[in-house]
Amino acid sequence: MNLRFPLMLLMAWGVQTAQAEVFEQRLANGLKVIVKEDHRAPVLVQQVWYRAGSMDERTGTTGVAHVLEHMMFKGTKTVPVGEFSRRIAAAGGRENAFTSYDYTAYFQQLHKSRLPLAMQLESDRMQNLNLSDAEFAKEIKVVMEERRMRTDDDAHAMLQERMLATVFQEHPYHSPVIGWMNDLENLSAGDARAWYQRWYVPNNAVLVVAGDVKAKEIFALAQRYYGAIPARALPVRKNYLESEQLGMKRLVVKAPAELPYLEMAYHAPVLRDAEHDWKPYALEVLAGVLDGNESARLNQALVREQQLASSVGAGYDSVSRGPGLFTLTGTPSEGRTVEELEAGLRLQVAKLVNEGVSEEELRRVKAQVTANEVYQRDSVFYQAMQIGQLESVGLSYKDIPLMLKGIQAVTAEQVVEVARELLKDDNLTVAVLDPQPLSGKSRRTVPAGGFHAH
Repeated sequence: MNLRFPLMLLMAWGVQTAQAEVFEQRLANGLKVIVKEDHRAPVLVQQVWYRAGSMDERTGTTGVAHVLEHMMFKGTKTVPVGEFSRRIAAAGGRENAFTSYDYTAYFQQLHKSRLPLAMQLESDRMQNLNLSDAEFAKEIKVVMEERRMRTDDDAHAMLQERMLATVFQEHPYHSPVIGWMNDLENLSAGDARAWYQRWYVPNNAVLVVAGDVKAKEIFALAQRYYGAIPARALPVRKNYLESEQLGMKRLVVKAPAELPYLEMAYHAPVLRDAEHDWKPYALEVLAGVLDGNESARLNQALVREQQLASSVGAGYDSVSRGPGLFTLTGTPSEGRTVEELEAGLRLQVAKLVNEGVSEEELRRVKAQVTANEVYQRDSVFYQAMQIGQLESVGLSYKDIPLMLKGIQAVTAEQVVEVARELLKDDNLTVAVLDPQPLSGKSRRTVPAGGFHAH
């Protein structure tokens, strides 16, 4: 499923990564291997990231990236269906995968002595996947049910899906990661085979290993298990852009729900040049000023003081291959309307633009970057996640010090400037959930979280 990581958390992990040693090597077949040594516990994580997500799909085959993620667990020429997961579990490890708009990644966490097993299994399915018609026919039904549970039966997810389809008229972010149901109904095993052949090649992948390892040994293992997989020519990637919006858009989604919900989405730039870009850093700080903690502006004004909303938030993700969004969201309090909540959010933005941001607010938001590092520093998994995501969207783990410096350098004037420039009506899409009566049927449930269980 779609998985994204706010820059605040990336920066937090980045403090730790910048302090420890990271090593990089590229194999002759184009596979980039990055090793992050962390010797505090005898464990490691292996992650393989393919720079192929739903934004690379073609019209009529939406969802194929995510379907192929499922099929990667359905066996190879020498590893039967279900055996991959069984062998990792027998070794005391855990494994899973996730698909996003920008990439698809696979991981195993286990004792450092079992890395050869994980590499053998992962490299095997990079080249020998058994994409049978029979297994595909069974798995596509699983994916369709996942879509029903995660989107069709979830009013907020449905609102998000329809909103993105309205915000992005040209860019592939228009379509959901899981795919449109009509496309899923018509996908074939041949579509999955074509996707696998097109993108699942070493020269389109990054191998990240983090934990109690030595880089020299990892490079030797990577060469042993992955080095013989042949490279293949990749399709020419189109540089998709979204044209400037020419006026405010509004949509209403009617779906069974207990409460109304409001989401306001503004087009926003993302990080392309970690050293010279400044607007993405200023937008991250803006999100923190508005919604960094319970005492931040939106919660303080709209929830505590005015009791206009039961919940409210601001969001922005600067790390992605495609265009970005800055969002304001909220649920109105009982007896209040989404129109009143929208007016309240607009007033808070106008107040920030007109009155500015205090130095105390700036210090609080920037201090959160360091504080988050304390919470995240013990996770080898998230250290690897940081590296893999940055490498997969066109940035680099080497940018981490520059990103940390960039966010610390943001001024109050820059925060006001990006708010004034970007949070304007011609750049805005307003989506409203109009709650419909809940049926008496018990609603299907699906496990929370971004990972898909196999």
